[in-house]
Amino acid sequence: MQADLTKALDSYELTCTDMLPDDVPRLHELSIAVNWPHRPKDWELALSLGRGYVARDEIGRVLGSAMWFPMGETLASVGMVITSPRLQDHGAGRWLMQHVLSDTAGRSKVLNATKAAYRLYLSLGFSPRATVFQHNGIASRVPDGSDHALPMLADHAEAIVALDALAYGVARRPVFERLFPVSEGTVILRDGVVRGFALCREFGRGRVIGPVVAETEEDAIALVRPHVIAHKDRFLRMDTRAEDGPLRRFLDEAGIAFYDTVTTMTQGEVPSGGPVTTFGLVNQALG
Repeated sequence: MQADLTKALDSYELTCTDMLPDDVPRLHELSIAVNWPHRPKDWELALSLGRGYVARDEIGRVLGSAMWFPMGETLASVGMVITSPRLQDHGAGRWLMQHVLSDTAGRSKVLNATKAAYRLYLSLGFSPRATVFQHNGIASRVPDGSDHALPMLADHAEAIVALDALAYGVARRPVFERLFPVSEGTVILRDGVVRGFALCREFGRGRVIGPVVAETEEDAIALVRPHVIAHKDRFLRMDTRAEDGPLRRFLDEAGIAFYDTVTTMTQGEVPSGGPVTTFGLVNQALG
């Protein structure tokens, strides 16, 4: 069922329209209003990979957003769902999500829910699956760790896309086509085969390490450590589903401290990973 294109909320009459590149400055203002770190370039990356909606008031201000990203033919990742603080208690988020759910009716869905949005997603039929631990901070030191990771080369790209598909459950080639040109990478090779990788790129207040895919936490640390060395004394972030253990202790010791959690939630049959694990997310919108 198609969601309504206009809605009266509080003293506002909002119109839902497609998200366009020209909206980036207003979307950036919206994310600042809710203390999200996204830069205009981060919004541009999201727009290049997905489809979004914005809620506009009578004079064209953007007061809400919601996006979805195709992951293969049968899965969608939902993210960038924001409503102006003035409208958060008036149903704007649900209204925007109805448009996303209409678009993705034939797909299973996955998202990462903030604490503020958790109840909304439960009411829309999403189920909790895992906790994501956000770590960020100034990388003030480099803890000890293995040095068996190597710099990523262009020849590794195809193997990285294939390894990510094993971990994520579906191939995400369009995501990597956008990430590779703006990222530095590390890999682990065994018998000449890529068995782990980590990318690092500019994001938000500094840089984000992710995605990170590996067979073990020891390998994940080895992949992350060169990025900590390269960007010591700068702000780094990593979003991980790893429970308390070596990887998160390494991040804490490096100064990339635990900050907050979100909850991975799914609707429908979402594929599970394979023989390797996603230790670091691309970001919370893309998983």
